[in-house]
Order: sequence, then C-alpha cells, then structure tokens
Amino acid sequence: MNVLASTVSLTVDDVAASSRFFAEHFGFTEQMAAEGFVSLGHETAKVAIVLLQAGIEVLPENLRQRRASGVIVAFTVENLEAEEKRLRDEGVEITMPLREEPWGERLLMVTDPNGVPVELVEWVQQ
Repeated sequence: MNVLASTVSLTVDDVAASSRFFAEHFGFTEQMAAEGFVSLGHETAKVAIVLLQAGIEVLPENLRQRRASGVIVAFTVENLEAEEKRLRDEGVEITMPLREEPWGERLLMVTDPNGVPVELVEWVQQ
C-alpha cells in the first residue's frame, strides 16, 4: 500500500469554532469548505484535519451523533517551552501543564472549543 496522505476527521458541534482554533493557534488553513464541513491543511504538518458537523448526512447513520471522544490530536514540535509561551500569550488555556515522561517524551495539552484535546510533544534525546 502506498499511503498518499493522512487525515484525521473529527465530528464536532461547532465546525467554525474548531476551524478558527486550529487556524489561529496552529497555522492550519482552510483547503475546502461546505455546509457542516471544513478541510484544513498545514504547510509543514504531515496530516490534514477534517471537521464534520455532528449529524451531517455524509456520515453513516450510526456515526452521525458521535463526537470526537477519546481522540487526541498530537503535534510533534521543537522548543516546547516557546510553544507553551506563545499559546499562553494568545490566551489559550493549557489544560495539561508541560511535563516529561521517563521515556523521553515532553508534552503539554490544550483543548479546542469543542473539547478536542490537542497535545504538543517534543522528544528529548536520552
């Protein structure tokens, strides 16, 4: 299999709020949009984000009312402290403070307006 692209699709109540959050705080740009749908891309990220309005009929009936639950959108970054400061300066609440795990992962978490957790990760050389 040759994977050409990767996309995470999130079902949310307020597509516009999540779209603004990913654009304003993480540099994503709108690639396509329609009623209840936005596709976001990023110049350097290797994943796109699709936001779907809860209840939208393009989803199978059994998925239409499910929200992004139990999903964490994670971005690997450089200079995690600078990213934390930037987000705080932009008024984003840090919902999990910066910490370091024994296996070398440094991380922090914020949450988008629809409750989608967004984790920023930096790997430390051990």
